[in-house]
Amino acid sequence: MKTQRQQFGLHGSRHGAGGMIESSNQPQSMIISAVDGYPLGASTWIANVQSLTRPVVIINPATSVHSRYYARFAAYLHANGFDVVTYDYRGIGGSRPRTLRGFDAGWIEWGTQDFEGILRFVTQHFPGRPIHVVAHSVGGFLVGLAESNHLVSRVFTMGAQFAYWKDYARQNRLSMLWRWHVVMPILALGFGYFPGKRLGWLEDTPRGVVYDWTARHPRFEDAYRKGRRAMTTEQRLQLVERFCQVKGETLALSMTDDDFGTTPAIHRLLGYFKNSPASHLQIDPSMLGLSEIGHFAFFHARFEDSLWPIPLAWLRDARVPDNALGKMISPRMTT
Repeated sequence: MKTQRQQFGLHGSRHGAGGMIESSNQPQSMIISAVDGYPLGASTWIANVQSLTRPVVIINPATSVHSRYYARFAAYLHANGFDVVTYDYRGIGGSRPRTLRGFDAGWIEWGTQDFEGILRFVTQHFPGRPIHVVAHSVGGFLVGLAESNHLVSRVFTMGAQFAYWKDYARQNRLSMLWRWHVVMPILALGFGYFPGKRLGWLEDTPRGVVYDWTARHPRFEDAYRKGRRAMTTEQRLQLVERFCQVKGETLALSMTDDDFGTTPAIHRLLGYFKNSPASHLQIDPSMLGLSEIGHFAFFHARFEDSLWPIPLAWLRDARVPDNALGKMISPRMTT
């Protein structure tokens, strides 16, 4: 019988899901099991000297973005007093099976199985430690889907939303609809997955994620009323109620030139987290003398001195630095 790693074609792990974690100032590669046993490729930055007061930060990637994209940001947090875990959702990067054709994972599995599995891993291996989450794009949405999300004590999100098309930036909405809601599902239908790599758009992406992304509902749970991924009314309501379990404070950061993470999109998602005190900080790239930052560039190392101190201060003390650029916007719940 094939081992789990052989079955899914995963390579390069130094540790098993239940093994000991090495303390090191260098990132360590490992496999962490999702709730249903699916092997997730992950990396950890763990201090040599452990302390019960040293928080652990989980980084939730954007849709179909390889976790290695966040490695420099993870190293920055580690150097400033945090242990860090990054990982790939099933079907992406280090968690990709041998073939994606017909592999049907979606956002629901990423939240209820994958992020939940990472939360359980951190709870087991770092008992009593504060757990924080840094979430990019859909990663902020997934926080609400995990059964153990009540364990999260603080959240920082960047451009977090769930891609409701009417929230896209008005000036680019038609082109985004064509690209993500027409071309992407057509290609996913033909290939059995979305071949994002060959297009230079994203990592190759499971077809279930494409279904979730292209749903045309202002409330995410309404996308699962019927069809191949249908849920009962009770199941859908249970997912919505999970968002209310998060009681830790949230800082939602957005950029004025982010076509996905617009103010309505940010506030639509925050509306689900009814018990998480939330602040929304919006930054215009011109404040940094730049023409654009957009949805992805925040995690580039060139922003280590200018933008990264914002999440650092938030994760340390639940505060926005006094000298932080941008303006605070009162969340208007639109769900």
